[in-house]
Amino acid sequence: MNDKAQTLDVTIMGRSYKVTCADEEREALLRAVTYLDEKMIEIRDSGRVGNVERIAVMAALNIAHEFLTTRVAGEFDVGSLRGRIDRMRSMLEEALAPQQALF
Repeated sequence: MNDKAQTLDVTIMGRSYKVTCADEEREALLRAVTYLDEKMIEIRDSGRVGNVERIAVMAALNIAHEFLTTRVAGEFDVGSLRGRIDRMRSMLEEALAPQQALF
C-alpha cells in the first residue's frame, strides 16, 4: 500500500481548502468534495439557511442521515458488499487456477 500523502487544493462553495490525503485516496476524496459541495449549494439555494457554518452543519446532518438510513435499513451495506465481493473473487481465483495451465 502506498502511504505517500499529497496536499490538494479543493473548493467547496467557492472557498478554497488545503486537504492532505494518501495518493490512493485522492479520487475518493475528490468525489466526496464534489458531493459535499453539491449538498451545500443545494441547501444554500433553498434559501432556508443563510451562513456558511449553518449550511455546513445542515449538509453534515443530511449526509449522516443518508449514511445511517442506508446502513440501518440494509439497503446497501458497504462492508457486507465488500465481504461478498472478496468471497466471490476468492471463488473465481480458485475455479480459474487450474485453467492457467491451459494457457
